[in-house]
Formats: sequence, structure tokens, C-alpha cells
Amino acid sequence: MNALNSLLDGFGTALTPLNLLWASVGVLLGTAIGVLPGIGPAMAVALLLPVTYGLEPTGAFIMFAGIYYGAMFGGSTTSILLNTPGESAAVVAAMEGNPMAKSGRGAQALAAAAVGHFAGGMVGTLLLVALAPTVADLAVDIGAPDYFAIMVLAFIAVTSVLGSSRIRGLASLLIGLTIGLIGLDQMTGQQRLTFGSLHLADGVDVVIVAVGLFAIGEALWVAAHLRRRPPDPIPVGRPWLGRADLRRTWKSWARGPLIGFPFGAIPAGGAEIPTFLSYVTEKRLSKHKDEWGKGAIEGVAGPESAASASAAGTLVSMLTLGLPTTAVAAVMLAAFQQYGIQPGPLLFEREPDLVWGLIASLFVGMVLLLALNLPLAPLWAKLLRIPRPYLYAGIMFFAAVGAYAVGGEVIDLVLLLAIGLIGFGMRRYGLPVLPAVIGVILGPAAEQQLRRALQISDGSVTGLVNTPFSVTVYAVVVLLLAWPLLRKALPRRTATTAGAPETPEASESSEPRTPTDRGV
Repeated sequence: MNALNSLLDGFGTALTPLNLLWASVGVLLGTAIGVLPGIGPAMAVALLLPVTYGLEPTGAFIMFAGIYYGAMFGGSTTSILLNTPGESAAVVAAMEGNPMAKSGRGAQALAAAAVGHFAGGMVGTLLLVALAPTVADLAVDIGAPDYFAIMVLAFIAVTSVLGSSRIRGLASLLIGLTIGLIGLDQMTGQQRLTFGSLHLADGVDVVIVAVGLFAIGEALWVAAHLRRRPPDPIPVGRPWLGRADLRRTWKSWARGPLIGFPFGAIPAGGAEIPTFLSYVTEKRLSKHKDEWGKGAIEGVAGPESAASASAAGTLVSMLTLGLPTTAVAAVMLAAFQQYGIQPGPLLFEREPDLVWGLIASLFVGMVLLLALNLPLAPLWAKLLRIPRPYLYAGIMFFAAVGAYAVGGEVIDLVLLLAIGLIGFGMRRYGLPVLPAVIGVILGPAAEQQLRRALQISDGSVTGLVNTPFSVTVYAVVVLLLAWPLLRKALPRRTATTAGAPETPEASESSEPRTPTDRGV
């Protein structure tokens, strides 16, 4: 009841005309910046941080929250329409959203993403209000073995359900893990795979990897096939979701926050793992398995809802523990410190107006985001009517601008082209792109947590399975690995499928209908 009363007071703060203006500006700026490949919400907040020096703290953080959610949806827009993720959390949206766009259902994919962001953000913020102290206590108890187990689950899950075979999925994952090794060892400071270059000592930024593998690789692949196959015009499609789409997506919208919020609240979490796991979950539960890889709308609705709920979850550990779990939370923590405010257990007592005004503004921002982007979905989808050569030339231009903006070094453009060539080769040989991005994002963190767990246990492997949580996660991993063998061992399943001309698995491994489907 105290939380509810405080939230009502927060709405009184957030709904003032000036704070509503800052929330609207944040949503607009976030959406516009999120559309640009490589410039995600963290960079947007960082760039605008100096601009807010003269603002009142409450107004500044309300605008930052609007930028956060707006940039997440903007990144999903380019991910769906152009197969070019604006940030790492939008990578999964390309898996089913881009095939939907190619089949003329881009507006439906954007609408599913917008409603998913709204549903996930609303549920996640409600959970933030109700469960912040409890989730914070649980997050404190999670140690290195548990983190490593979660990341192993993400590795196995994503390589098990993507691509035409597990071997290709593992090969793609190894490519990503290798790229993730580039740079200084986080514990010893030794250089790895830098070839003596100081520019590579900081590693390869995940934005460059994601944009290179998706955008540059896609552009090169399309360019290689334009002469052989003239591009067909892509229709925009109906602007709204039909009844059949709503029946297929409402459960995905509801399941997404249950996966996204806990992972967002866990220190060292973020939106990447829950979006991947949401995609896997929706594929396992779907009744339309033949559509996956060709444009299943559940594969957009679930991960986008999970990503938005994860964004609300990141505020739990940031506000209650002063512990940022994402790059955006780290920038917002710096903004708190800029105003002389230290997030932590006492923040709710010392700055109740700011905290509850910020939380209430999340609800306001969700409504503004839905009201802004749902009517604009058909307009965004018309980007696909641009002639293919001009469209992909523009994609490469903005990809290069985004990659250069990451570090301001020419070497970043060289790395972007090199990784783009790798993405082209992966499409050529049928390797899924997503496991490679997973390897780059989670590989360094998984290595660090593994080494920490082994140090705590004096090098004993049993230190990796000394908690109930880690044992449970590894049991799920074993089940994922053993499920194909168990499925073959079931006599009824074998009897019914032995004479079938084509199974969903076989259809996934067949030749894709369009050249760009092969890499996804």
C-alpha cells in the first residue's frame, strides 16, 4: 500500500506539463536515434548528458527514460525492415521480423513490436513497483557459478534452434567467441589476438560486430544477387493487426515480461539473454512451426515484450543497489552522480519524489511510445519501397557512420568491412548469424564468470555446480541437448514421422526462398 501511495504521488510529479514535455522529447529523440544503426540508447543518453546540466534532476531522468524506451523501439524498426539492428537487444527482432517485411507484412511486424514494447514495459514497471526490494535481495545472492550457468544456457539454446543444423550453429557461435577474445584479458591484462595493434587492445565493439554481420553482410549478399535476380517490389501490407495475429501474439506478449524482467534485474544481465530465450520459448510453444524462419509473428512479439520488461528490470538493481546492469544504466548512474545523488537502498527514502516520479514516467512514456509508433508503422514500412540499390547504399552509409561514431577511429571502418565479409561468407555457407553475435556479447562475460567461479573453488570443477540455481540451469541444458535423441527414441513419434515427406526440421534446412533468408 505504501508503494501504491508513493506511485500516485509520482504520477502527480510526472504528469506536470513540463515533465510531460520532457517525456515526449525523450521518446521522439530516442525513436529517431534508435533508427540509426550503431547509435543505441546508451550513446543517445551519453550524448545528451551534457545538455541536461541546466535541467532539474527529475525532468532530466524522465527524459532519459523516454530516450531509453524510444531508442529500443527505434532499433527494432530498422532490425525488422532492413535486417539492420540499431542495438544488440534488437538483434532477435530481425529473425522473424525481416522475413515478415519481405513478404509484405512489415507493418504488422512493427505493430506487434510496438504493442509488445507497451505490454512488456507496463508489466515490467508494475513488477518494478511491487517486487523491487525482493528481486534486489535475490539478485545479491546470485554468484559467479549461476551467471556462468545462465550464459551456457543461452549458448546452447540459441545454437539448438537456429540454422539448418547444430553443427552450423556451433560453428557460428565459435566465430563469435573468437571475435570476443580480441583485446586485453580482463584479469591478467595480456593482449589476445590483437596482432600488436593498440587499436584492438580494447576489443571489437559489439555494435560494430552486429552491424557488420547483419547490415554489411546483408548488403553484400543482396548486391551479389541483384544481377542474377531482379528485385521484386515489396508491398507494405495492411497497417493493423488482424484477429488471427492477435490470437497468436497475446500469449507471447504476456510471456515476454516473465522472462525479461528477472534477467534485467540480475546484475550483469541486460536485454540480450531474455530476448534470445524468449525467441526459443516461443518457437518451442508455437503451433505454426513451419512458419519459423519465414516470418512467424510470435518471434517478434515475445522477444520485444521481453526486451521492454528487461529495461524496467535494469532499474531495480540500479536504483536499489546502485549497480548498473546495462550500458544505459551505467550512463544513468553517472547522471545521478552528476547531480550529487547516490543510488542505493536509501535512495527511496532520501529522494522519493525523484524516484517515484521516474517510475511513474515509465508508464507515461509507454503510452506516448505506443501512441506515436503504432500509427507510424505503415509509414516506416514504406521504406521498403525504396529501390533496392539505393536502399542498401543508404544502409551501408548509415552503418559506416554508426561504426565510426563508436570510437571515432578509421580502424573501426576497416573492422566493419572485415566483419561484413565474414557475414557474407556465413550467408554463403548457411551459417546462422545470431549465434555469432551471442558469442561476442556474452563470451567475455562468460569467461570472466567461469574464472571467478574456479578461483573461488581453488580450481575445482565442482565450484561450477555448488548452488541449487546452477544445478537447475544445467539440468535444463542437458534436457535441451538430449531432447533430439529422446525424441528419436519415442516409437510413436518415429512411426508417424518416418514416412512423412518433409518435417519442419527438414523444411528449415532446405534452400531458402530468398537469398537473405540463408544468413538468418
